[in-house]
Amino acid sequence: MSYSSSIFLNNCFPSLSGSGSGSTRLHHSFTNAKFPFIAGRASLNMEAQTVDLSKEVIMEEFNKYFVGTYARAPLVLSGGKGCKLYDIEGREYLDLTAGIAVNALGHGDPDWINAVTQQANVLTHVSNIYYSLPQLELAKRLVASSFSDRVFFSNSGTEANEAAIKFARKFQKFSHPDEKQPPVEFIAFSNCFHGRTMGAVALTSKEQYRSPFEPVMPGVTFLEYGNVQAAKELIQSGKIAAVFVEPIQGEGGIYSATKDFLQALRTACDSAGSLLVFDEVQCGLGRTGHLWAHEAYDIYPDIMTLAKPLAGGLPIGAVLVTERVAAAINYGDHGSTFAGGPLVCNAAVAVLDKISKPGFLASVTKKGQYFRELLVKKLGGNSHVREVRGVGLIIGIDLDVPASPLVEACQQSGLLVLTAGKGNVVRLVPPLTITEQELDHAAEILFNCLPVLDKSAKN
Repeated sequence: MSYSSSIFLNNCFPSLSGSGSGSTRLHHSFTNAKFPFIAGRASLNMEAQTVDLSKEVIMEEFNKYFVGTYARAPLVLSGGKGCKLYDIEGREYLDLTAGIAVNALGHGDPDWINAVTQQANVLTHVSNIYYSLPQLELAKRLVASSFSDRVFFSNSGTEANEAAIKFARKFQKFSHPDEKQPPVEFIAFSNCFHGRTMGAVALTSKEQYRSPFEPVMPGVTFLEYGNVQAAKELIQSGKIAAVFVEPIQGEGGIYSATKDFLQALRTACDSAGSLLVFDEVQCGLGRTGHLWAHEAYDIYPDIMTLAKPLAGGLPIGAVLVTERVAAAINYGDHGSTFAGGPLVCNAAVAVLDKISKPGFLASVTKKGQYFRELLVKKLGGNSHVREVRGVGLIIGIDLDVPASPLVEACQQSGLLVLTAGKGNVVRLVPPLTITEQELDHAAEILFNCLPVLDKSAKN
């Protein structure tokens, strides 16, 4: 064990360090410490004593040291391979969360590992004061594979949407130089989710995300997702800087836009001079079977925001824009210390190269159709299942009762899934590399766990 590791254990697990003389505490001399996190419970074997790092102890320490922003599931995960995760007690789980639609290539993809380790040995971070090759390579690939002409990198999806807000406001000022009050307002839609920072949360429809932090950014109007007439009327008012819309809503409950709706937004924005922003943070980068979700509609935005799967688990976001939008942005208008560093960009190049292959995307389409049909067949007859919806490998099971009992039962049975919507939708966003055999296994677990919904309905 290194000296820094022993200090970490002393600080984070003081109960393990004993009391009295220094000889009973953790020090760098304990070189035989082992952490067998997969084969059995986590333990710390030392010369003088053996201390059990149980799940309960670790959870207690988390609750002691962390701000309480997360209602974590009672799992301490220690390893992963492919579409499987392992906890410290040695249990295996089939992962249909993918780190909330992040781990598109699963866990431990060899090409991703090679890209990360290779770049880590060369150059990790230099800031955006300087040029670096991995950043250029990723930008070129994103532009070549999309509608965009230019790219801005951030560290997350909410940061990408913050940048898009600023770009839209700056574009309108740039486009209306003689007007004292250019368009500054925004449209977003019911069930939408655009992030948790102050600008992005102002664009997020769920009131519980906004109300504790009010006043948030003013000037946002929420319309019904899919309401063409209301959107057209408000865009035509001339007050709207940009319209933010998810082609497929993830957090909101796996709702897909119609082509007529997106086309109406595109036409109205073009007529009024408003920008159309597609938030593909969750639904983009191959999850629908298309590289970009909007490709299925043959309708293109002025700005697109990306994040979750782009770097395969490392933090990155991206804002893709047309030349017309980019022309309004000058030095100093926005920036980020960490965004687009060489390490994360090299990882993202590996991810994008693999996902963008036609054969890979075709496999996502095939597996998504197979999984939806299987879920309808196995679950559709249950009285609590109202609908199975989605496209590609972003799928929702809409229930007439809260989904959390089913999610918890699945976890106990070795399957990890998410909730969405108003807590009544089971969200399935597995790694895009998942096999049909693993999808069969997931469907079987979901089916076997359905009876818990009867108990929750009675309560």
